[in-house]
Amino acid sequence: MSTNLAERVAKRRAHSPAPTAATHDAAAAPATLAQFVHSMRGEIARALPEHVASPERIARIALTELRRVPHLAECTQESFGGALMTCAALGLEPGGVAGEAYLLPFFNKRARAYEVQLVVGYQGMIRLFWQHPLAAGLDTHTVHEGDEFDYEYGLTPVLRHRPALTNRGAVTGYYAVARLTNGGSAFVVLSVEDVEAIRKRSKAKDGGPWATDYDAMARKTCIRQLFKLLPKSAELARAVAHDGTVRRDVTADGLDAVPEYIEGEVVEQRADQGRGQAEVEDVPVEFAGWPEATESPAGEPAGAK
Repeated sequence: MSTNLAERVAKRRAHSPAPTAATHDAAAAPATLAQFVHSMRGEIARALPEHVASPERIARIALTELRRVPHLAECTQESFGGALMTCAALGLEPGGVAGEAYLLPFFNKRARAYEVQLVVGYQGMIRLFWQHPLAAGLDTHTVHEGDEFDYEYGLTPVLRHRPALTNRGAVTGYYAVARLTNGGSAFVVLSVEDVEAIRKRSKAKDGGPWATDYDAMARKTCIRQLFKLLPKSAELARAVAHDGTVRRDVTADGLDAVPEYIEGEVVEQRADQGRGQAEVEDVPVEFAGWPEATESPAGEPAGAK
């Protein structure tokens, strides 16, 4: 037997079977989403803007959401990590307390697993709007039948709203108005029926923030429509593109790439669209009644509304 330590180590390595890729992956992959969040702190730190909270705070909020939101802990690591990295890159907190972003579980029939849909909140949209150098003001309000309200589109648009102090009555509409530093302005008014038509196209129409924060989601809907008329910062453009989608890329550079997505919001389809596609009948019982994520149509960019 050799007395040389280096020789003994070399012989042991030579006779030891090489680890397979499966063994390496099993050892490298965190067992739970909580462990996965902890392992992502380095990537989160890379993605965070300088003015945003530490990666430890983002990870702590994410762990709180895992305990709070039903089925969120059952989602795939890739989709959870992708949503978390999007929040980090945009500088938004991934929890419902601040109203900046929501992490919602959706059951994907094709993958037969829960995946995380990121929904950018009303406060998150406003926060990102203010990052544009032309931003001068942004307001969004709810209109009641007892209010004095008048608006007119055209070459000389008009918007007047005087809320009633008491007995405001039922909600009749919502609006958002923006002002720019160059003197420009724009507004969008939506009726209750307009908001309902948009809500019904959402995968989360009966759950998530639509169920818990309907008024805020209705005003966010106005803001989203208004943003179509306004110049957007790079962060806001990304937020609009990623809102309501599932991202599977967990790298810090994935926000600007074209990763695989699953749409988390339904786009209106023609009567003949979708025929002939195979249906998955054997959905697990515990998933019954939960919204499903569907694959993006071929050639259509993710997040298209």
